[in-house]
Amino acid sequence: MTEPIDPTTLTVGVLGGTGAQGKGLALRWAKAGIRVIIGSRAAERAEASAAEYRRLTGTEHITGADNATCAGEADVVLAAVPWESHADTLTGLVELLRGKILIDCVNPLGFDKKGPYPLPVEEGSVAQQAEQLLPETRVTAAFHNVSAVLLSDLDQAEVDCDVLVLGDDREATDVVRALADAIPGVRGVFAGRLRNAYQVECLTANLIAINRRYKVHAGVKIVWPEEH
Repeated sequence: MTEPIDPTTLTVGVLGGTGAQGKGLALRWAKAGIRVIIGSRAAERAEASAAEYRRLTGTEHITGADNATCAGEADVVLAAVPWESHADTLTGLVELLRGKILIDCVNPLGFDKKGPYPLPVEEGSVAQQAEQLLPETRVTAAFHNVSAVLLSDLDQAEVDCDVLVLGDDREATDVVRALADAIPGVRGVFAGRLRNAYQVECLTANLIAINRRYKVHAGVKIVWPEEH
């Protein structure tokens, strides 16, 4: 019987922690007792955001640093950077991310007058691009489809959605599922190998369209019979 994973023993680095998705996840993890390092290209900007997050959460275990320090000091690293800077950001962190778990939550989306749409990714998916750039990193994909608005609204006690977790390393995906489960209302669900990440990344375009039409913050729920 595998011992349950205690996410509060981990330090999570958030690359792009000054953006909406990174902020929301950092706030929720800090509230759950997990140490968080906010990463940004500029250490001053990261620390300014960390100070704001400490105030919002009433905790002290959120710090800010440049991306290299963030990646070097964290046990698990979340990539929540813009798609346009994804490759450049990770390329500069190859050695620092060696052997660590990377959670990629980047969505390759474009926007025009018709709304959001998925962009092609030469490697197959954003997560597979990360895998190619970081051959000795335990790359996973998750947290693409959870609303940044709901995550950041700490007046919402729970965020009612599932997080689809993909990856080829079973132990790594179990850690990521535990980090999802640490957020009240959220459940981490294993959703396949990393090669299946593209459709999960692109599903965010559909959710944005739903949100705009119905004025909601839609997420994903997986339903199965109770006996399972």
